[in-house]
Amino acid sequence: MKMTYKTGLAVTALAIALSACSPKNENRIEDRNSPNVSVVDTADISGSDGQAESGGVHQDEGDHVELSPKLAQEAGIEVESAAFGSLKEILRLPTEIRFDTDRVAKLSPKVGGIIERLDAQEGGQVKRGQTLAVIRSQELAGLKADYLRARAGEQLAKSTLDRERNLWEKQITAEADFQAANAGFQAAVAEREAVENKLHAVGISDRTLEKLDRSEDGTLAIAYLSSPIDGTIIRRTVTLGQTVASGDASAEPLFIIVDDNVLWGDVAVYKKDLFRLKVGQAVDLAFDDGQIAASGKIDLILPVIDETSRTATARVIVSNADKVLRPGQFVTAKISLDEQKEVLRVPSDAVLLVKEKISVFVPTDDGFAPRVVTTGQESGGYVAILSGLKAGDRFVTKGAFTLKAQLEKDALGDDHDH
Repeated sequence: MKMTYKTGLAVTALAIALSACSPKNENRIEDRNSPNVSVVDTADISGSDGQAESGGVHQDEGDHVELSPKLAQEAGIEVESAAFGSLKEILRLPTEIRFDTDRVAKLSPKVGGIIERLDAQEGGQVKRGQTLAVIRSQELAGLKADYLRARAGEQLAKSTLDRERNLWEKQITAEADFQAANAGFQAAVAEREAVENKLHAVGISDRTLEKLDRSEDGTLAIAYLSSPIDGTIIRRTVTLGQTVASGDASAEPLFIIVDDNVLWGDVAVYKKDLFRLKVGQAVDLAFDDGQIAASGKIDLILPVIDETSRTATARVIVSNADKVLRPGQFVTAKISLDEQKEVLRVPSDAVLLVKEKISVFVPTDDGFAPRVVTTGQESGGYVAILSGLKAGDRFVTKGAFTLKAQLEKDALGDDHDH
């Protein structure tokens, strides 16, 4: 647990009080972690005079901080009685982190050819429209040549139609000649459109077609494989000089790109808990150590129960801009339910790990000591106490970390004493 600025000041104030109130003699033990703060040796205050002079503060044997009411107040330590209160129930369920399938791109070639250039590597970040590979394709060159011929044929047919229309209007030629020219023009248009549609299907834009007849030598065979999304290349299966084919459904994609700025958390919901969840409920995704990795809301609950696991799936969509989560990772979903129950509860800050045991500090006749407790669920800044504390028992609500720090500091001083 991290020490806050205020807590740090309280610990320092308590330590200074120890130094200021202790008698000056040769039995003083200097704290090696803080040369300006001293801890009183128990031998100094064993008598009544020493007790009065020290102000009632020292580390006794065992886990106990002897502290006078005055110094406890100065250190910001507050005590209350344990009581029952309402606590929202938290449902904890296993969750798998997955890619958002709407943010995954698997790229295969639209035309066959030879990989002439590679502009992207695995792990690289790419932008939408960025070129990943250049393919030299005879197939594409043939389609472009067909298009240029079809467009030239269309232009010729249009000129013929315009001429025959003019002659027919002047009654110089027969109507049949005009109709034949019109039919020829319509056929030329259909042929050009057919080839144009094939080129569109392989990714050639109208803008490229407009300047196709002005292309430099050799460029008709060049095809560009570009990224359709922003993201990271997580797989590249192609190498320089490799021959690739289009339309092969069994072939692996040349590139797989993912955008992991937004991820899915698929929560495994047991059948008995399914009725307790609804779309829109808040969800925290936590690591094994309890740290919250991301927060979101239930976006949908799939209406199917898996036959093997006997669980349904509730999907949470979460932001992952800081890249804390990784697809394939398992976390715990903490879902706040609407139900509340009465439990013996204490503020979460009052519960600490003291010598590897979950504890709260309780007042004694002359100070404070940790008491081991068993905790339950935590919600809204409170934690349920299952054992170790009962209603009406007095415990430290503020300043518990100060007392823990004093115990650890004094224990460290004792360990280094010679």
